[in-house]
Amino acid sequence: MSGRTSDEDIRFSEEQRFRQFWILIILSFIAAIAWYAFIQQILMGEPFGDHPVTDIVVLIVLAIFGMLIPLLFLLLRLEIQVTRNSLRFRMYPFHLTWRIFPFGSIADVEAVRYRPLLDYGGWGIRIGRKGWAYNVSGDEGVQITLKSGRSFLLGSGRAEELAGVLQSQLHRTGSQAEGP
Repeated sequence: MSGRTSDEDIRFSEEQRFRQFWILIILSFIAAIAWYAFIQQILMGEPFGDHPVTDIVVLIVLAIFGMLIPLLFLLLRLEIQVTRNSLRFRMYPFHLTWRIFPFGSIADVEAVRYRPLLDYGGWGIRIGRKGWAYNVSGDEGVQITLKSGRSFLLGSGRAEELAGVLQSQLHRTGSQAEGP
């Protein structure tokens, strides 16, 4: 059987991307400098700056800051799904497969407002005092506590809805486990 879940099994689905204006401005500025250095030094043959680096360094800077990092931010997304039996998420392209947490492994869920910079050091895949955080924007999310005692935060633009669906599924799963 494949690891795919049919659409009718999905109770909640959310996809978030880095689309903050200030991040796009910074990335565009850095990429523009990398491309300008490439055009000036490699294509036009004029050294870039007062202390020019070798052509290979210009090419490496272009590849990393002019192409790879912008491409990464275009591809980067946090996907969250609640299915009939589990919570699953991934921060693509860092997680190529889903991180799956069956409801039997979850002790508690709570919609929270948090401070991304102070609590976790920013956005992305982070670790803070309360465990791991997976977030791309905003200051709202759902704190998940596992029965093992570990916890993590999923940033969400629909935190109340996500927490409600999770609590509903946890209650449904818990009452089924207790019997008729």
